[in-house]
Parts: sequence; structure tokens; C-alpha cells
Amino acid sequence: MQRAILRQISTSSRSAMRRSFSSAAAAAEESSTAGMTLNFNLPHETIYSGAKVEQVIVPGAAGEYGVTANHVPLVAQLKPGVLQILHAGTNEPEKYFVAGGFSITHPNSTTDISCPEAVKLDDIDSTAVTSAYEAAKAAFSSAEAGSRASAEAQIDMEVNKAMAAAIGITL
Repeated sequence: MQRAILRQISTSSRSAMRRSFSSAAAAAEESSTAGMTLNFNLPHETIYSGAKVEQVIVPGAAGEYGVTANHVPLVAQLKPGVLQILHAGTNEPEKYFVAGGFSITHPNSTTDISCPEAVKLDDIDSTAVTSAYEAAKAAFSSAEAGSRASAEAQIDMEVNKAMAAAIGITL
């Protein structure tokens, strides 16, 4: 009797799983032809809201990764680096330097990116980056070890160094 009940439960659960996998696969195929949706926000500006894109390459704190339609849901902290956005029909990605932030990829092929600051790579002045790095380096060396000023100067140095690397300058 127990075996009969277990077989019935097993058979009914397998058919339910088949149905859910089939409908999920159909939805996945439909959304992959439409690309993914990107929301890219700064505290003072919305860069993209509901934009359809092919791929986003994210500078995650654990490593750089790409997001396309039907990506597994993921929450990631961003490190200072280059965020790349690939639009349909283009070969060259749109590139932004981001100072940090978070990326949230949802199951519905939507990715939300929230950063404290972002700037297009083409708009970065190499001279300003170099001088900002040198100023942060001087502030770091003159600050008391373990102080707030020391920590802030260290963050400024790291961000400016990453920005310099993004535009091809070695500091």
C-alpha cells in the first residue's frame, strides 16, 4: 500500500515538474529574443530606465562578470572599475567608470545597477586623475595611521588608480 502511494506521489510530482520546466523554458526562450532590461541609476541621475540591451559586463567585487537575458538571479557589490553595456546591433560597448555600488539581477532578465558615481570613459581627463591620485597619496602619507583621514585618502587613491587603469594610465 505504501509503495502504491509513493509511486502515485512520485508520478504526479514528475508531471508537475515537467509542466513547470516546459513553461519556464518557453518563457526563457521568449525573453532571450527580447534581450535584457537594464536600470542604471545614480543618486542624482537615471542613466537607463527599462532599457533593452544585449549584455552588461559588471566589475563585481568578486570578479568581473557578464549578464545576459535569463541570467541566474544575483546580488553583487561593485568595485571601482569599468561597467560595459552592449546594445543590440553594435560591436563596441558603451563604457562607464563606476566608483562602486551594487548590481541586482532579477529572475525576469532585469538588472538594476546603483552606483554613487559613474562617468563615461570618454569624459575622463587623464591629467585630473593623475593630480587627484597624487593629492590623495600626499593626504594618505600625512594622515595619522588608522584615522578617518587616512581611510578616506586610501579610498581616494584606490578609486583614482582604478580610474587611471580604465583609461590606460599606470600610476
